[in-house]
Amino acid sequence: MRPLAPGVWTSPQPSPDHMAPAAAAGVRRVINNRPDHEEPGQPTSAKMEAAARAAGMDYLWIPVRGMPGPAEAAAVGETLDDGTPTLLFCRSGTRSTVAWAMARRARGDDPEDLRTAAARAGYDLSRLPL
Repeated sequence: MRPLAPGVWTSPQPSPDHMAPAAAAGVRRVINNRPDHEEPGQPTSAKMEAAARAAGMDYLWIPVRGMPGPAEAAAVGETLDDGTPTLLFCRSGTRSTVAWAMARRARGDDPEDLRTAAARAGYDLSRLPL
């Protein structure tokens, strides 16, 4: 898990076995930004949801194909607004990081602050028009 902001982490595709350790680390909700069947061997959203819920976490599926659009970013932002410690994931973590940044920008956060936070987590958003 890579921190983006207090109580918000991003990650490349975890396995269902990673859900209990995430919950033990303080995560209370998981947002899956990955469409099912994107590549062979990927756990389905249903499997990830079952593992997250078994670990005592809430789960939300907001699949994103390509880069997030305004609707996906808004859904992520609305979900994060309540402050629940949340892990977002996709294949590499990039789509989730972009969705988070777009959501935060829509709420008035400074674009350079968002790019810096993403870079600290290992994601380059320098080309993203925030």
